[in-house]
Amino acid sequence: MSERAMTEDESFPDIRAGLRSLCAGFPGSYWRDLDARRAYPEDFVRALTEAGYLAALIPEAYGGSGLPLAAGAAILEEIHKAGCNGAACHAQMYTMGTLLKHGSDAQKQLWLPGIAEGSLRLQAFGVTEPTSGSDTLSLATTARREGGREGGRYFVNGQKVWTSRAEHSDLMLLLARTTPKDQVAKKGEGLSVFLVDLRAALGRGVTVKPIRAMMNHATTEVFFDNLEVPAENLIGTEGQGFRYILDGMNAERILIAAECIGDARWFIDKATSYAGEREVFGRPIGQNQGIQFPIARAYAQSEAASLMVARAAALFDAGERCGKEANMAKLLASEASWAAAEACLQTHGGFGFAEEYDVERKYRETRLYQVAPVSTNLILAYLAEHVLGLPRSY
Repeated sequence: MSERAMTEDESFPDIRAGLRSLCAGFPGSYWRDLDARRAYPEDFVRALTEAGYLAALIPEAYGGSGLPLAAGAAILEEIHKAGCNGAACHAQMYTMGTLLKHGSDAQKQLWLPGIAEGSLRLQAFGVTEPTSGSDTLSLATTARREGGREGGRYFVNGQKVWTSRAEHSDLMLLLARTTPKDQVAKKGEGLSVFLVDLRAALGRGVTVKPIRAMMNHATTEVFFDNLEVPAENLIGTEGQGFRYILDGMNAERILIAAECIGDARWFIDKATSYAGEREVFGRPIGQNQGIQFPIARAYAQSEAASLMVARAAALFDAGERCGKEANMAKLLASEASWAAAEACLQTHGGFGFAEEYDVERKYRETRLYQVAPVSTNLILAYLAEHVLGLPRSY
């Protein structure tokens, strides 16, 4: 075994092997066709569901595998390393945690078994809004309660944006303001989380409009017009939703970072293979240090970032504070994947822009992760203020 192989894929070997086999059935041609049509990868998501991968983090009591977040990271890394894209279904892993940690026993019994078996999809995450962006505490979507404290209902009005997979999800985790911002004692209060049944809501208070973007990400705008949500769909305590969402954001950042590691390894494998085969001026281009060095540097970056991802996942699974590590994992992994993408595209030259090589598709896909789910600058601001003790910049 090569020294490189010994440093990779050491965790969850059975899961990784199974995913490599599954992903082999979804080659580049499958993803190119979807990309051209801006279509959702139904067959791929169905295959992952039937194989149990999307239920990996759901406890066994509800029909899942009860695996740690580190296993979810391994799953998403392998998907991306194989040239596939886990963005079509990754939200189920981190949105489910809000329901699991803060939902009532009745809610978990009602929803989690269906999510685990695949009869329900929880893929949509309604947080970001056009006017607030990453300033979540300034979101304007409201949920107004009517009826008594026992029973009753909420009426939701407002708009969400960049709500990916809303057209392909049965359920949406929604964050809305239940107490006006100027009436809360603490700025993090007054927001609540709801589980919205999109099957009943579409056309009855919910309108979904697709957004054509640089990559095939199934992202949308969602409009709420007096959407009626039963009070029993409130997750946890009214007004404490921002705290619940923050719990899930660390998981989200760790899982997205794992996807970036997978992307980086795909780009590095692709670039290395091409550099060894492509001959110009009578010699392999990989013999030139101008080709070697960017690939080697991207490899070093990705391996270092992979260690931070593993560290963040280990802390999360141990129930310890991991905000610093989760943010650094996402920052370092997204930058490593982008460096690998740049090296791969440059190695391929003009052929890197040809769709049949899949480089340009993956190049577009991995660029997203320096912007979402949290931008590089916001991570740096977080580290500066909360880790280094510098004055708040915003």
